[in-house]
Order: sequence, then structure tokens, then C-alpha cells
Amino acid sequence: QVQLVESGGGLVQAGGSLRLSCAASGLTLINYGVGWFRQAPGKERECVARLSWRASSTYYADSVKGRFTISRDNAKNTVSLQMNNLKPEDTAVYYCAVRRFGGGSTSPRDFPSWGQGTQVTVTS
Repeated sequence: QVQLVESGGGLVQAGGSLRLSCAASGLTLINYGVGWFRQAPGKERECVARLSWRASSTYYADSVKGRFTISRDNAKNTVSLQMNNLKPEDTAVYYCAVRRFGGGSTSPRDFPSWGQGTQVTVTS
């Protein structure tokens, strides 16, 4: 049974940093493309960062380029999202999601397994 558990969210002032982690069980992350998505109230869920299953490509939304970094620790079977220079518009629930042998997709529809989400709130 695939299970993804996010942690690391919280309340931070603008300009601050947070590191989100997603612990996976029931699967080996190295065989999966991994995405970090976020959803703010009243908005659609969007992909902010994605790492392909071979780690051959990464994607970052324009709004987070240069500030967010996605990484995977194969030994710990975790994926992380380092978020620096946070802005109030980064406030959202953040989710990790996986897709077996996933490559370039950033559409939430293409990711069948999701964590429960973790709240990130950035104050000005």
C-alpha cells in the first residue's frame, strides 16, 4: 500500500525558509516521478516542482524558480522541497505526489498517489 506523508509546513514570515519532506512507504521512490503541488483557497492545484523518475529532468514553476529546490534521498526514500525567500503568495497547502516511471508531466491528473498535504502560511 502506497503511503506518502508530508511534514515541515508551518507559519513563517516573508523572506524566511521552510523545508518540506515527503516520506514514502510501500514503494521505492527511485522508480517514481515525484511532484510537489500546492493549492491555495479558491485556486486550482498547481505543480511547483517535479523530479522525473530517473532524476534526468526537473521542473519548476516560474513563480518559484530560483527559490525552491526539489531533491530526493534514495537511501531514506524521501523527497524534499527546500523553499527559500518565501512570499505571502506561496501560502497554500502543499502536497507531494508520485507517478510510477513518471517523466515530464506536471498535471495533477497524471499523479495517482498523493499525500495528505501540509499547510504553509507566509505572513508579510
